[in-house]
Amino acid sequence: MTLLIAITGGSGSGKTTLAEALVAAMRPGAAVLLSEDDWYVDAAALSGFDPAAFDFDHLDARDHALMTAQLAELKAGRAVDAPVYSMETHGREDFTRRIEPAEAIVVEGVHVLSTPALAALYDVKVFVDTPADIRFIRRLLRDQIERKRTADSVVNQYLTTVRPGHERFTEPARAVADFVVADSTAAVRLADPEAVLRLAAPLLVHPLIRPLLREPAAP
Repeated sequence: MTLLIAITGGSGSGKTTLAEALVAAMRPGAAVLLSEDDWYVDAAALSGFDPAAFDFDHLDARDHALMTAQLAELKAGRAVDAPVYSMETHGREDFTRRIEPAEAIVVEGVHVLSTPALAALYDVKVFVDTPADIRFIRRLLRDQIERKRTADSVVNQYLTTVRPGHERFTEPARAVADFVVADSTAAVRLADPEAVLRLAAPLLVHPLIRPLLREPAAP
């Protein structure tokens, strides 16, 4: 049976970086990394959709029914055709991604532990705890550089939907996590491989994860 690992935390917490480091630490082909973002609802297809007004940080913005069903299939050893979401059009692509079951599936996203039925599927649940100011700075820089947004638009979205969504949906998921990984680096960019490995250290010695590593970590 496939091992399902959830890694959650606020926007800019470093959850994607941690998830990537965990997969890289495993044997080649042992793990598949999935992003919850591909299970956004097909917002562009909604009547009257306005990307400036749509709340992407609300739990209703996710298609957790489909995500839960597909992760259950993967956990049972069956392949799925997962949706592919476009951040440019805010809709689903007209093609899907074939995901084959692996020894481990690592799933990262801000809401991956926020729906009880979805959270119940995971064998290992991780919450990345990063100070709010660091998370905001990371998001501000990312959205300006990668998504060509203005500082004003990033700040407005953060105050209007990101922070309220974090407090309502993401932060409470800490209570169901098996691990709380504290990012005390205060790094605006998690670019130091050794710092990332230190964050991942509690996961690398987990008895379900250790057998999948390239070089088993000391217990």
